[in-house]
Amino acid sequence: MTGTETGWDLEVRPEKMRRWIVVAAVFVLAVHIFAALVLRGGGDTGVHLRVVDQIALLAIGVVLTGGVLLFTRPRLRAGAHGVTVRNVIAERHIPWSDVRGLFFDHGAPWARLELPFDEYVPVVAIQARDGETAVDALERFRELESRYTDTVRNDDDGGAAGTNDGGAVRGDDGGAVRGDD
Repeated sequence: MTGTETGWDLEVRPEKMRRWIVVAAVFVLAVHIFAALVLRGGGDTGVHLRVVDQIALLAIGVVLTGGVLLFTRPRLRAGAHGVTVRNVIAERHIPWSDVRGLFFDHGAPWARLELPFDEYVPVVAIQARDGETAVDALERFRELESRYTDTVRNDDDGGAAGTNDGGAVRGDDGGAVRGDD
C-alpha cells in the first residue's frame, strides 16, 4: 500500500475489481480469437469470411480488451506534495490545502475526496467491496491528511492552525453570527 520507491507515502489500487477486469479482458480476447479461428468462409450458409475478416475480428478483440483493461487504471497516491487521483481515464493532482477529507457516502461503491465549495473527486481506487483493505486505506489516508494539512495550514497561517469559517463568531444563542452581517 505504500509507494516508498516512488516517493509517495500511500498508493492504493482496487483489488477485487482488478482481478475481475483481468478475467473479463482474457474472456473478451479469447472469444474473439475463437471467432476468428472458427468462422471461415464456405459452406451453404452464404457467409464468406476471408483472412482479412479474421484479422479484423482479432483487431476488434484487441481494441475491446484494451478498453476493458482501462478499468484497471484507478489509483490513489498521497504524499507530501498532495494527493493524485487517477480514475479510468483522467488523473488529477490536488494539493493538501484543497483537501477537506476522504469519505464514503452511504451505500456508495467507492470513496470520494472532498474539496472546497462542495466539490468532490470520486476515488475509484478505494472501493467498498474491498472491505478491510478499503478501511485500512482510509485510515492511512486520514493519518497523512492530518500530518500534511496541519503542516500546510501552519505554513499558510503563520503558525496558527485555525479554522476557515469566514469570520463567524458564536452569538449568545449558539447561532453563528457573521462578521459582515
